[in-house]
Amino acid sequence: MPFYHKLGKIPHKRHTVFKKPDGSLYYEQLFGTIGFDGMSSNMYHEQRPTQVKEIKGSYDVRPKVAAEKNIKSYRFKGFQVKPAPDYLESRKVVLTNSDVDIALAAPQKSTTEYFYKNADSDELLFIHKGTGKLRTHLGNLDFKYGDYLLIPRGTIYKLDFDDEVNRLFIVESRRPIYTPKRYRNHFGQLLEHSPFCERDLRQPYELETNDEKGDFLIKIKKQGKIHDMVYASHPFDVVGYDGYNYPYAFSIHDFEPITGRIHQPPPVHQTFETDAFVVCSFVPRMYDYHPESIPAPYSHSNIDSDEVLYYVDGDFMSRNDIEKGHISLHPAGIPHGPHPGAVERSIGQTETEELAVMVDTFKPLMVTEDAMEIADETYHKSWLDH
Repeated sequence: MPFYHKLGKIPHKRHTVFKKPDGSLYYEQLFGTIGFDGMSSNMYHEQRPTQVKEIKGSYDVRPKVAAEKNIKSYRFKGFQVKPAPDYLESRKVVLTNSDVDIALAAPQKSTTEYFYKNADSDELLFIHKGTGKLRTHLGNLDFKYGDYLLIPRGTIYKLDFDDEVNRLFIVESRRPIYTPKRYRNHFGQLLEHSPFCERDLRQPYELETNDEKGDFLIKIKKQGKIHDMVYASHPFDVVGYDGYNYPYAFSIHDFEPITGRIHQPPPVHQTFETDAFVVCSFVPRMYDYHPESIPAPYSHSNIDSDEVLYYVDGDFMSRNDIEKGHISLHPAGIPHGPHPGAVERSIGQTETEELAVMVDTFKPLMVTEDAMEIADETYHKSWLDH
């Protein structure tokens, strides 16, 4: 995170004696990234956070690839992914490369039997359907439709859902996810031209502090496997922490669009970045106001990146036959643009109500077997005149 946050009780100085009411010590832990050079938080635990009682085993969750070197444009019908009771079992990776997994999930039940930690990747969860609470060892966050939840790698968490109808779009990044550099000054503060600011980012607001011993199952994702590890103390036993490394929430509805007299390129919609891909938010906005502007996007070739667009809500002016939950994939090097008739329809239009999330990757994406189960195999022909 680009700004400092403090929650709970902490001592006056780091790495000094911090006593419990009974005179014993709280246990300090540095939760850091990029060695000791990245963002970090200092946490204080009731129990030592290192007490592993048992490693029960592991199982492979690497996605099975159906098209490794893909040149074909696809449309995937995301709402055809079947709901599943368990959160982890519900996650279906549809597109993947060495930097990122792009997944869909329709979990029906809250995470109750275990805690979860992704030790490989930052996770960006977009809430398409559902409400509830993200519970973590660094505090809790409420979520609802339109929220991004950014969960740094190593965060121990659970998801509590209010009901059984939930749809998530998930980006797992092996690279740290940041707010775009061009929106920040050299102190890290978001600048005036940024489409959002710090007050739009929701920080954890409550700690669950459990001073409890027993058998606590944490499912840890590491190198494409889930490892079942039993700890001797409750993972949510932090009494306080401070620093820059923690989960946070941002609503797509708080993204303020940048518009102009003529059509603006996709980078004006950028919301998050890594050195391997970017994430953009397309939100309701006024169209271009030049008297002869064409609001529809011009055809373009993504010579250096694959483009993924997840359609959330509204009227997608540039596409024909697109519904909520659909995902389009346009591979690098292949020109694409508005569907037939979209340019003509857009002329004279003054606004759009579309809502979508875009992921542009700098390495080619592979299509998985789970994706092929919901794929439209004829989508690449949809630009032909009929």
